[in-house]
Amino acid sequence: MTTCPIAIMNAVASEGLDIFGAKYQLDVDPKEALGLVLRSSPVDLDAFPNLVAIARAGAGVNNIPVDEASERGICVFNTPGANANAVVELLFTMLGISLRNVQQGMSFCDGLQGDDEEKLNAEVEARKKGFKGMEMSGKTLGVIGLGQIGVRVANMGIHHNMRVIGYDPYPVMDNIHDLLPDVELAKARRDLLAQADFVSVHVPLNKNTKGLVNQEFIDFMKEDALLFNYARGPVVDEDAVLEALESDRIAGHISDFPSPKLINHEKILLTPHLGASTAESEGNCACMAVKELKGYLEYGNITHSVNFPNVEIIPTVWVHTRLIVINKDTPGMIGLMSNILGQHGINIMSYTNKSNGTMGYNIIDTATAVSSEVCKEIEAVEGVIRTRVISLKNSSGTV
Repeated sequence: MTTCPIAIMNAVASEGLDIFGAKYQLDVDPKEALGLVLRSSPVDLDAFPNLVAIARAGAGVNNIPVDEASERGICVFNTPGANANAVVELLFTMLGISLRNVQQGMSFCDGLQGDDEEKLNAEVEARKKGFKGMEMSGKTLGVIGLGQIGVRVANMGIHHNMRVIGYDPYPVMDNIHDLLPDVELAKARRDLLAQADFVSVHVPLNKNTKGLVNQEFIDFMKEDALLFNYARGPVVDEDAVLEALESDRIAGHISDFPSPKLINHEKILLTPHLGASTAESEGNCACMAVKELKGYLEYGNITHSVNFPNVEIIPTVWVHTRLIVINKDTPGMIGLMSNILGQHGINIMSYTNKSNGTMGYNIIDTATAVSSEVCKEIEAVEGVIRTRVISLKNSSGTV
């Protein structure tokens, strides 16, 4: 039995890798790999000349050259929502630590000395007022970015008896429908910032969001507000935040992304990129990534791709071959490819075309085999990036 070679980068949870099964060979030479599963390591596509798809066991894909992958016809997957619960729990843990001065209180307790319980208790009672904090209940939480994580942060705020305001300039309706009805939606970001005691940012890192939290952003924030970054480090302009902290413009910054500028600051609480670092989260991400990759390699189906349009088509038992064609989104492609197949006497049983505005993706089910010569003829068409043939004879779904 022919096996499909898969490269593994980073420590990917075993419960995910176990899903591959006997049809796949793992930890192969990068030059042989058709698929790649990874977490946060940077990817050099030149090291993977035969790569068909990349599955990132996590939401962020800033370690993957996505534009270059698109040019090479490589599908890039991520796993949105798989680590959402872990991020949300950590964020609210850190909010509680900040509001109740837990870190300072624990340091005080670590410094206590003596065997006299009465004196020890007296010192605790005398000093504990210096660590008096405040509660989450009754405060206003502002959530910017209402994806899988942002929605859960907003809903958790409601469960903590907070007023919650959410904002997303490009909302995905499936996510918005998951919001609790008590969550208010702001029409403008400045309206949210002016009211929120706690501002939590949950946006992907891209050219539009890099440095999103800048001086202008902070100028709209409520005085003495807390700023949270559990998205990506470069989303925040560190110099702007440090200036706001020094001038007491905001009360504090809590981030999952330590940097030379942020460490050892009395108004900054840092965690070492722990957002998704739970056994459950790593397992969820790995399982989701492997299922996405298998669906693509075996059937050409796409779910949660960051560079290709999503499409899932179940082949009938009569389909012999599934032809995948990836092209730039230009007019006339469907007619050109259909014409080539017709000229070679290949009967098209079904034709599905999807576009994300940049990339076109075609799933063409045929009643007979599609030769390499036919694929080369299609690839010679201007705008076609890549073809791939998946044999489905006997419904085996072989890669």
